[in-house]
Order: sequence, then C-alpha cells, then structure tokens
Amino acid sequence: QLDLAEIGGGSVQAGGSLKLSCVASTYTGGYCMGWFRQAPGKQREAIAAIYGISPNTYYADSVKGRFTISQDIANSTLYLQINNLKPEETAVYYCAAARIFCSSGGFSRHPTIWGQGTQVTVSS
Repeated sequence: QLDLAEIGGGSVQAGGSLKLSCVASTYTGGYCMGWFRQAPGKQREAIAAIYGISPNTYYADSVKGRFTISQDIANSTLYLQINNLKPEETAVYYCAAARIFCSSGGFSRHPTIWGQGTQVTVSS
C-alpha cells in the first residue's frame, strides 16, 4: 500500500520560496504523482503532476514559471519548488498519486491516494 507524507510547509512573505517534499512509503514508479492545494472556502485544485521524470509534467496555468515539480524515484520522494509566492496562494498543499500514466494533461482521473496535507501561509 502506498502512503504519502508531505514535509516542508510553513509561513513566508509574498515573493518568498518554499520547497515541499512528499515522502512515499513504497516505490512510485508507474504512478502519476502530483500536487494539489485547497485554499479556505475554495475547491481543491490540481497544480502540478509528473510521471517518471520531466518532460512528463503538468502545471496549472496559475503556477507555470514559478512552480517546479520533480521526483527522486529511487528515494520515493516527490518535490515541489515554489517561487514568488502570492498571498492568495495560502492553502493546504497535498501530494497525491494514482496508478496511471500522465503527462502534460495531468491526472486523467481523480487520484486515490493522498497525503495529509501541509499548510502554506503567505503574508503580504
């Protein structure tokens, strides 16, 4: 069974950076891995996904050029480098997985495996 655990949330000022990690309990080869976020009062949204290594990546338009998803498959760790954070990006960030292929279109179906989430707070 694949379990996920996020590390690395915190509080930053607008324009700051964070790097989130998601440690998986087993090998994630063959899984689409991704990051979602849910702001207060809003629906959870997909922001990035990856299958294997780049260039099989997806980014939401709102984060392109500022967020970078990557993974170290050998160590079962998924990363999200977040730069130039905005206050409206304050949210709980979740990593997620599904045993499907994905590329530039992201998840083709809703992920079935989720981490517990990590809070990112951006102050102005």
